[in-house]
Amino acid sequence: MKISNEVKTGILAIFSISLFIFGYSYLKSNDIFVGDRTFYAVYSDVEGVVNGTPVTINGFPVGSIQKISFTKNNDLLVKFRIENDIQFSVNSIAQIYETGLIGGKALAIIPAYDNKRIAIDNDTLNSSIAPGLTDLVNKKITNLQVKIESMVVSADSVLNNINKVFDDSTKNNLKTSVSNFNQTIIDLKTTSNSIKDIVKNNQSDIDSSIKNIKNFSEDFSQISNKLNQAQIDETFKNFKISSENLTKILNEINSGNGTMGQIVKNDSLFKNLNKASESIDLLLEDIRLNPYRYIHFSIFGKKNKPYIPNN
Repeated sequence: MKISNEVKTGILAIFSISLFIFGYSYLKSNDIFVGDRTFYAVYSDVEGVVNGTPVTINGFPVGSIQKISFTKNNDLLVKFRIENDIQFSVNSIAQIYETGLIGGKALAIIPAYDNKRIAIDNDTLNSSIAPGLTDLVNKKITNLQVKIESMVVSADSVLNNINKVFDDSTKNNLKTSVSNFNQTIIDLKTTSNSIKDIVKNNQSDIDSSIKNIKNFSEDFSQISNKLNQAQIDETFKNFKISSENLTKILNEINSGNGTMGQIVKNDSLFKNLNKASESIDLLLEDIRLNPYRYIHFSIFGKKNKPYIPNN
């Protein structure tokens, strides 16, 4: 079957129109082979976003901005598309944010999962603008500027107080003190140099003296060690002998040998001594009461009376 030129021309025209529509949609970031939904958001300032700006969810591209137009209130109405397989609540937020330091702006959907109605085609979402790096820097700079101004005022107040304290007389005294201090440093430096020269000139004598002191210290240490060792040995030896003698004495006493042993172990000696003491007491008492029984003195030769013991 032969195709006529008119049919060929019609087919070529339809193909060209389809190719044009596809290319135009592609340039506008609209994929005609992917089903999508259209949403809207209203902003007072779009922060520089344009047609074709990507739309993301959690950082993943899911669509693009199709159109930006003014409303009756001079706000900006942003129309964007999102692929149909993304589900989120109608309370989700369309937020313009800064993609990087030099990356420009983008539109992010912050999905809400609050069991409300799922967003459908042609819904208008809530809008917001995330503060960019420039805004954050300006905010920090503003706070820093306030602090710096406060510091400058405080520093100025401190300087004024210092100027009040340091009057002309005080400044002159301070200058004099600094000058005297410098002179003291110079004198110390001179003295230090003199000491250094003395040490340098007498280095050999100083070394010899230090060596002699070291030798004397070593000799004295050895003598002291010997004396201490000898005294300690002699002391322990005497202590050992004394301990052995004391042990022998105690053993003799415990065994009952000797006078102390008899006194400790045998009470007969104590009893005899006690009886002898009582007898002596009686004898002395009898001598005091009857002295004539023991002392005989007579001028005429009188005979002594015999002793009659008291009953």
